[in-house]
Amino acid sequence: MQEFDKDGDGYIDLDEFVDFIQNGGLGDSGGNNSKELRDAFDLYDTNKNGLISVDELHSVMKMLGLKCSLSDCRKMIREVDEDGDGNVNFEEFKKMMTKGLA
Repeated sequence: MQEFDKDGDGYIDLDEFVDFIQNGGLGDSGGNNSKELRDAFDLYDTNKNGLISVDELHSVMKMLGLKCSLSDCRKMIREVDEDGDGNVNFEEFKKMMTKGLA
């Protein structure tokens, strides 16, 4: 986890998470083509409803061995949730992953 936790606070924030994914954290080449993005999105969308919820994000982060509280996951989702529904849809996910967060 230390390699992902850039600021050493013991938690993975949104910027660190995006960096993790963009640099091959899911075992791919780190590229951002449509299939890779869809595959990454589908990994998080565990109930296959087309949305990544706070609980889904938290569950996958734990599965990946990344320390992230539910509160942290809520914050991460709020930062990219453009339509305000409390979830991340594929378009929001794609924007986050292809542009990163400045």
